[in-house]
Amino acid sequence: MELNDYQRESRKTALYPDVGSNAIYPTLGLVGEAGEVADKVKKILRDKKGVFDKDSKDAIKFELGDVLWYISQLSSELGYELEDVAHANLQKLNSRKSRGKIQGSGDDR
Repeated sequence: MELNDYQRESRKTALYPDVGSNAIYPTLGLVGEAGEVADKVKKILRDKKGVFDKDSKDAIKFELGDVLWYISQLSSELGYELEDVAHANLQKLNSRKSRGKIQGSGDDR
């Protein structure tokens, strides 16, 4: 599936206040779902000695899908297509790599 196809299809399930002019809702949802991914990983470290079995990975996959859904909605709210977001990210990362700036911190490295 292409990213923009996913974005169009997922948009049909966007049922939150003021869809089309509400970047806050998907932003908060994104943070919440990313926290759920982190919590599942934490529990694997705590309860399963860091072993990612099939059930654990499947549970994380579903949470990652929720993260993707919120990224898609936030991108739509801001007027971006997912493929453009992905392309811009790769350009940024390749630029950092070519300049030896992959490691470190800060947006403008």
